[in-house]
Amino acid sequence: MNYRLLSLAALVTAGAAAPAGAQTVLTASSWVPPTHALSVAQKEWCDLVEKNSAGKVKCNVLPRAVANPPGTYDAVKNGLADVSFTVHGYTPGRFVLTQMAEFPFLGDAAEPLSVAFNRVAMKHPQFAQEHQGVHVLAFFTHGPGIVFNTKHAVTKLQDLQGLKWRVGGGMVNEIAKTLGMNVTLKPAPDSYELLSGGVMDGTLFPAESIESFKIDKIIKYATTFPGGLYNTSFVFMMNPATYAKLAPAEKKAVDDASGEVAARIMGRNWDKVDRRAYGLMQANNVQVTKADAKFVSDIKGKTSALEQKWVKEAEAKGLKDAAKVLAEFRSEIAKQSK
Repeated sequence: MNYRLLSLAALVTAGAAAPAGAQTVLTASSWVPPTHALSVAQKEWCDLVEKNSAGKVKCNVLPRAVANPPGTYDAVKNGLADVSFTVHGYTPGRFVLTQMAEFPFLGDAAEPLSVAFNRVAMKHPQFAQEHQGVHVLAFFTHGPGIVFNTKHAVTKLQDLQGLKWRVGGGMVNEIAKTLGMNVTLKPAPDSYELLSGGVMDGTLFPAESIESFKIDKIIKYATTFPGGLYNTSFVFMMNPATYAKLAPAEKKAVDDASGEVAARIMGRNWDKVDRRAYGLMQANNVQVTKADAKFVSDIKGKTSALEQKWVKEAEAKGLKDAAKVLAEFRSEIAKQSK
């Protein structure tokens, strides 16, 4: 009997010590469609990890998301998926430092913004400390935020008022409130239903989203801003226990595909769809208005206090000299945008 138990134990132990040539499979989850820039970018990251590890580490992309968008952070933290991404603003009040990447007029493309954001955030450990329970692979952003609606052209502050807007949360919510907009926090995938049913009149989105969430035929008006009206910060993350279990060579394969490399992958894929979306707007006769100098100046006047507020809140969370970090971020964006 004892011998048999020992034999079973030996078999179990032998099975646990993975034989040479065995693969480590990471479960990857996405809450946007498989064709969305984020899903495509995550798959590109997975392919790079597989290449870096000579096939030892690969992803199993799950057919459906393990959680709704706001629940994704905790789903990765709790091991329901090994790898995924989420919008910081989907869980209001949880993340403060990352709102640095969400202010108005930061930049005209996702790739330089994402690289700059990741570079500055990775340099200051307080950003990672705000992400308890997950292993951060990269920080990134989407492209410049645009005002879309179904009712009328938005050319001045007053045009933003009196309509019902969907926003994703985070700094964009604060910006919208400061501008006197009537906003509701809803995840991006809900937009088609909200707009087609007339529950909402408009949404704040990057250009890409009109294609990704199939609202290109519903939207009638778009207003663009130099550097974007807002931005949205994201985290690309891994379950820490999964990361800890990787062999040194596997960790290196993951690390080499992460950080700035991953931020660039995410941003580049986003910019590609943003560019394509302008063609879609043209094809669907969406009236695109560029905000004039007065409109931009009025917005700056209303939203400038949000930066001072962020500086205070970021310093309260341990980020020393937050105003200097914000200036460093802007300088890095300018460098990356050249």
